[in-house]
Amino acid sequence: MFISNPVIDMLLRGVILTTIAMIWVVLLVRINGLRSFSKMTNFDFVMTVAIGSLLAGSSQSTSWIGFIQALIAMVMLFSVQYATARLRKMSHKFESIIQNTPVLLMKDGVIIDEALLKTRVAKDDLIAKLRESNVLDFSQVRAVVLETTGDISVLHGEYCSPEMLMGTHTYDL
Repeated sequence: MFISNPVIDMLLRGVILTTIAMIWVVLLVRINGLRSFSKMTNFDFVMTVAIGSLLAGSSQSTSWIGFIQALIAMVMLFSVQYATARLRKMSHKFESIIQNTPVLLMKDGVIIDEALLKTRVAKDDLIAKLRESNVLDFSQVRAVVLETTGDISVLHGEYCSPEMLMGTHTYDL
C-alpha cells in the first residue's frame, strides 16, 4: 500500500491509517455533537460498537478502497444517528418503534418478580446494583429502573417524585 517491504508497509499502514481514521472519527464527533457516543438509546450503543469496529477495520485496511469505504461507512452511521435523533424528537410513534421502554424492577422497597422474569434480570444482579448504589436496606429504595440502554438506575432516599418514573413499564407487585 505504501512501500514494497511488507514489514515496514505493515507498520506504516498501522500507524498512518489508524491516525487518519482516529482524526476522522474525532472530526465526525465534533460535527455531530456530544451525543455521538452517549448511551441514551439502544441505537446509540449499537452506533458506538459499529464505529469501533469500522475504526479497527480501517486501521487494518490493505487497500485504499477498503479504507475509504470504512470512512464513508462512519459518515453514514453518524448521519443515520443524527437523523434518528431528529425523528425521535418529531414523532412519538417513531420513538416508540425504535426505543425500548424503561421497566420498573423495584418500587418502594419491593422487588417486582414479574418484571425481573420478563426482562431476564437475575435477582442477584439487581441486589449487586443496589450494593453499588450504597443501598443498605430495601426500605431505602424508592425505585429501580431497567433503562432503555440496559443500565439499571437505583433511586433511593426518602422521596421519589412521580415524574422520575414517567414512561416506565410497570408490572404488578
